[in-house]
Amino acid sequence: MELHQLRCFVAAAEQLHFGHAAQQLQMLPSALGRQIRLLEEDLGTRLFARTTLAAVPDLYEEVSLISIDGAVPQFLVRTRLGGLRLFDWLAVLLGLPLLYLLMVLLNRLLSPAIAMAWRGMSGRSGLTGRDLLPTPARLILLAIAVHWLASVVRLPLFARQFWFSTSVLIAIASSVWLGILFNGVGEQLIRRRLGASHMTAVASLLRLARRFADIIVIFVGVLVLFRRLSIDPTPALAGLGVGGIAVALAAQKTLENVIGGMSLIFDRAVTEGDFLKVGETVGSVDHVGLRSTRIRTLDRTVVTVPNSQIANMSLETLSARDTFWFHPIVGLRYETTSEQLKAILSDLRALLADRTDVDQETLRVRFVRMNVYSLDVEIFAYLRARDWDHFLELQEPLLFAVMEIVRNAGTDIAFPSQTLYSTLPQPAAEPPSRAS
Repeated sequence: MELHQLRCFVAAAEQLHFGHAAQQLQMLPSALGRQIRLLEEDLGTRLFARTTLAAVPDLYEEVSLISIDGAVPQFLVRTRLGGLRLFDWLAVLLGLPLLYLLMVLLNRLLSPAIAMAWRGMSGRSGLTGRDLLPTPARLILLAIAVHWLASVVRLPLFARQFWFSTSVLIAIASSVWLGILFNGVGEQLIRRRLGASHMTAVASLLRLARRFADIIVIFVGVLVLFRRLSIDPTPALAGLGVGGIAVALAAQKTLENVIGGMSLIFDRAVTEGDFLKVGETVGSVDHVGLRSTRIRTLDRTVVTVPNSQIANMSLETLSARDTFWFHPIVGLRYETTSEQLKAILSDLRALLADRTDVDQETLRVRFVRMNVYSLDVEIFAYLRARDWDHFLELQEPLLFAVMEIVRNAGTDIAFPSQTLYSTLPQPAAEPPSRAS
């Protein structure tokens, strides 16, 4: 008893079909039957019925019968190259292109009708009718047609296996190709939905996501191909898992920055053009990438900050203000009388109450403290301005008006000063003289 004979018996028992078992072992059915008979002789018992073993040659001859032998020249059937008939090679070289041309013609015929039906249902003319059936979809239809023809036409066993394998390979490759095309279409749809304002911020993220999705599609296609070829991908997957852990540990900081960049883009915490303060850095955002963010400071230098640091720091976005804080402290001299101080407070309130660009709900003018060298008056208000430059444009005339109000009241702005009080020493009194 040999190991090869046991393999033949196991294959026949699993398939329950000598033709399929022989196909799996890549041998002729008659050779398979001979190996099983030798195994029965070694064991001294019958493993299969004699009628089954006797029918093996007849089954092989039946499988080998070709219904198209009479319709083609005999040299195309009898001549073989690489184990296949010359007729099969001609069918590959001529039949497959002809079937593909039929798919192209079908696409040309059906596309206008589908585009017209789409316009009738949706009222939009978004479909042009040219790419309704892309190339990978045509190849998938071609694979289905080849598989169907190989199953209904009476072909030899090896020829049928060849066409089945060819159709499966075409279907797998076309499915991977179609998945990659779908990823590209999804990327374009997301870009259109987000609009041009966020295009730059998410372009790198969308590109990375598309590449990752393409890798997943290709990986799934390779796994399906391995299973079709009876190759166990488990050891390769285990090796990829160990290698992935090593790569993740080596690129920990890079992955941390990439994840921080993704969180910034999704949360829209930082966008290009924002004027913000990050730690001690103040400036406008020039670029938001996956790994770092570039900020142009007031000195016109560029500071590159890793996204992981930005994600863990407090951001102060100065350009996101809806109103601007007008908060000067007016220090008056101590020589200012109470009547003058009350007049100044009244005029300042009237000045701000008459302006439409001042938020009246936040307006406050109060005498707040008696400082070391001044009497402090607090002005508290929010101005409605487009940006910082516009706020400075509104603030300048207000400060001039405050100075005029103080001068018109007969007093002035205090400045740091000290008052020194000094006294001259009194001359000592002379003692009275004695009368002589």
